[in-house]
Amino acid sequence: MSALLAIVLLGFFLGMRHATDPDHVIAVTTIVSRERTMLHAALIGALWGLGHTVTILVIGSAIILFNLTIPPRLGLSMELSVGLMLILLGVMNLTGLMRRATEWITIRRLGPGAHSHIILGRMMIHSHDDDADEDLSVESTSALRRTPQWCPQWLKTLGLFHFARPLTVGIVHGLAGSAAVALLVLTTIHRPLWAIGYLLIFGLGTIAGMMLITVAIAFPFAYTIQRFVQLNRGLAIASGMLSVGFGFFLCYRIGFVDGLFTGHPIWLAH
Repeated sequence: MSALLAIVLLGFFLGMRHATDPDHVIAVTTIVSRERTMLHAALIGALWGLGHTVTILVIGSAIILFNLTIPPRLGLSMELSVGLMLILLGVMNLTGLMRRATEWITIRRLGPGAHSHIILGRMMIHSHDDDADEDLSVESTSALRRTPQWCPQWLKTLGLFHFARPLTVGIVHGLAGSAAVALLVLTTIHRPLWAIGYLLIFGLGTIAGMMLITVAIAFPFAYTIQRFVQLNRGLAIASGMLSVGFGFFLCYRIGFVDGLFTGHPIWLAH
């Protein structure tokens, strides 16, 4: 029983520690840079952690149960996907493509009566349909003053796009880290079921850790979005530039230092 408890605690806290990896933090920073509530940020962190956990649990379990060996070039390619995703997130943040996609999807969800206005530097999207309970505000160049409530209407307005974005990012990160976590478990836990259970606890810790991180990161964005518009805009731009820069750094390291783009790839499953 004491050994089981030790495994549970170790897996949970290592999962929380795993959530603080630089590429993870930069990815969620880019996503929550436009958020204005702690609740929404925590949901983004939970969805990211869920996607990460599902991938690690599936691929890690396959490695543990079937003794799969991942070729170096495949392993490096999975890690390269993280760098490419960071670049994409940063570019979408800097160019406003993410906001435009959110605006377009929101208008389609609200129906034919939905339209947008520019009011005091903000893009306000709302509908005059009788079925619409309340207007919906979407950020453009300034802050949003409305706060979404935790209710079925808010979840309906949030839409599939907002759920799929952090979930997809978490899945990509899970692809890059699943082999390393599974190999680490195999060296310390020799019972397959215990090892898979450890992966699950590790994933739950990652979800908890990422929720705390996203709430902490979202606080300055949520605070400045209503009070310091220019500062908020600068923080959002800085997060996008950081994401692009770190993404290019990862691509260079994986492609040339680790040898993915050369004839001698070296992958240590780190």
